[in-house]
Amino acid sequence: MVKLLLLAPTCNGEDVGEAWVAYQWARRLGERHDVTLLTYHKKGATPASRQLSNIRIVEWSEPPILGRAERLNSILKPGYVPFYYRARRWIRQALKDGIRFDVVHQPVPVAMRYPSPAANLGLPLVIGPVGGGLNTPPGFTGEDNSAPWYSRLRNLDRHRLRWDPLLRRTYTSADCVLGIAGYVEEQLSAVPVRRFEVMSETGIDIMPPPIIRSGQAGPLKLLYAGRLIRTKGAQDIINAMSLLRELPVELAIVGDGPDRRECEALIASLGLSERVSLVGWRPKDELPGFYRNADVFVFPSYREAGGNVALEAMSFSLPLIVVDRGGPGSATSDLCAIKLGISTPDALAVDIAAAIRRLAVNPDLRTRMGAASYMHATQTALWSAKLDRMDSIYADLIDNDRAGTAMPGLEKQRAGVEITMP
Repeated sequence: MVKLLLLAPTCNGEDVGEAWVAYQWARRLGERHDVTLLTYHKKGATPASRQLSNIRIVEWSEPPILGRAERLNSILKPGYVPFYYRARRWIRQALKDGIRFDVVHQPVPVAMRYPSPAANLGLPLVIGPVGGGLNTPPGFTGEDNSAPWYSRLRNLDRHRLRWDPLLRRTYTSADCVLGIAGYVEEQLSAVPVRRFEVMSETGIDIMPPPIIRSGQAGPLKLLYAGRLIRTKGAQDIINAMSLLRELPVELAIVGDGPDRRECEALIASLGLSERVSLVGWRPKDELPGFYRNADVFVFPSYREAGGNVALEAMSFSLPLIVVDRGGPGSATSDLCAIKLGISTPDALAVDIAAAIRRLAVNPDLRTRMGAASYMHATQTALWSAKLDRMDSIYADLIDNDRAGTAMPGLEKQRAGVEITMP
């Protein structure tokens, strides 16, 4: 059992996004290890200390004014600065008091723009899974008019990794960096990372029974599930549907977001109201029903950082159509997904239509791809397999630390050498 210090500025199993991701990590790691969690409590939310009974929790109240604008707060995280200093002071005091942790793990924030409070404090440090920072393909520049101005600040991430000394020292001092997909290693190419591993930020508890869809009658049922923002490709699927009028194909779009009006207008202008349905947002516990009823999962996001939605679709034995970029491209294999290139919106719609047509006329191919999806998800998406990998990583880092081959921050402290970090 590892004595583990977990850092998560937000942690809430009743929320979505990174708060939910952090909760999954905290709950599951607590089932295997001796975990202490440092986190914030957001006003109006159930405290993590009432949601997690199997770990020790140090919980500070989030500065009240910082949590009002949800979307702005989720991108810029102004509350991270006070969390950083509070957590760093806590760790230093714990070390001074003789409290020792085997490993520090910071699973969130996922974006690679936040320095860790545990950097260069002499403890083996795991960062991630981290990701993001994907740029918009040149052919799609100017397409995303629904995004708020502050979302464009993400474009500064690559520059910060190259020039921000505090951020660089977080990644150079980390003993292991987990990336949500293979592209993250390229994003970190300007930073000398000690060890890099690919791992999705969350996982699946139990695989549902495999689904065999051969012999089903009726139209081919396509499914899209995700936020309705331009980069995720819902408009491109709708445009593709206009090129498939000769085929019995239906599309269900599950999700909501700022791009909904554009999707509604596009469906109406193309005369697709009887073949394309905008289902809207649905609770997480309703999504399995949509996956079971679908024949093909279509998710042509061209700037998708992670691959969780692809893993979820694969667990329901669905063949996939994705863009071969970012998380979905990394999370899938050629056996279970048709992976598309990316150039322009018109070309993407044509490619999506061609992929749908290929699957529509070949039920045997759909069956083979669905079986391959299920196998791939079984091998890569289960929490049990993910935690086994983490146990191996933790053991390696602990062995290296005890052998004196880990990052020499603690040795510098013992030798009286000053470490110039705040």
